[in-house]
Amino acid sequence: MGDRVYFNRFAQVIVDDTEDVSLDIGNEEELALRKAKIRHPLATFFHLFFRVGAIVAYLFCDWFSKSFVTCFLIILLFLSFDFWSVKNVTGRLLVGLRWWNQIDEDGKSHWIFEAKKSSPTKYTATEAEARIFWLGLIICPIIWTVFFFSTLFSLKLKWLALVIAGISLQSANLYGYIHCKTGGQQNVGKTTSRFLSQQLFQR
Repeated sequence: MGDRVYFNRFAQVIVDDTEDVSLDIGNEEELALRKAKIRHPLATFFHLFFRVGAIVAYLFCDWFSKSFVTCFLIILLFLSFDFWSVKNVTGRLLVGLRWWNQIDEDGKSHWIFEAKKSSPTKYTATEAEARIFWLGLIICPIIWTVFFFSTLFSLKLKWLALVIAGISLQSANLYGYIHCKTGGQQNVGKTTSRFLSQQLFQR
């Protein structure tokens, strides 16, 4: 009888000890998925292709064509394709963010900023994809701003409208995705500067 009581107490202690033990197998799979290099190679490629193509075309288009109109149209097409693909495709696939504008029945314009909630079993993007997305999104508008001042100081005013279009289109995407990242806050001045500095220094 005493042995049976002792055995029951021993079994209860084992059960109590194992109740608090949790196997973290799922988290290991999530971590492996998140650290995977590239899960959306096509989207990652086109996220950089159009914006880098616009910059390269702006720098070297004169070498291949003496026609200003041809160069202007090629660069503008690159910028337009970049704006559309980043806004509608790569932002959703690479970082799970999306923004757009809609007009209600009263004719009022509303800006919508969405961030996909992280699933416990599936990640939207990997660290490498997020790094590529934000680096491309932040650095390219800075480059176009440099082009603006160089165009202004060198008095190449015929390129000024194109450079301003480049700054506007790429800054619009940057502004929209920062709003998505910060939850669509109305006053994002300090949050934006803090977020940009974190992205640049961390990447």
